[in-house]
Amino acid sequence: MKNQTFRMTMLFDFYGELLTDRQKEFYQLYYDEDLSLSEIAENYGISRQGVRDVIVRAEAYMTEIEDKTGLVKRFMQYTPHVEAIEKAAGEIRQMNYRLFEDKHLEELCASIEKEAAALKE
Repeated sequence: MKNQTFRMTMLFDFYGELLTDRQKEFYQLYYDEDLSLSEIAENYGISRQGVRDVIVRAEAYMTEIEDKTGLVKRFMQYTPHVEAIEKAAGEIRQMNYRLFEDKHLEELCASIEKEAAALKE
């Protein structure tokens, strides 16, 4: 993946609901709000090391789940293919509009785009 922050954000998007409330809160403050470990520790009245331990455990847990399931990896692999399908459907739609004006072809394009959108959800 591109970088560590992106990887951790993707892991959180997929597996964040499996974390404890405290892990989710610290994780979001650290990665989403860009607070330092010291800032989080000060706000919660605990040590910097305590905050770091919570975040590291959350990272390790989500990484372990990803290693077992591979959901993020598969998502990253199929995303460019879905985008290519959407692009091709758009080009077919334009070609149909300019050359054929075939209602059935338009319906097929709409169906392809709908299915591609469903895959992205």
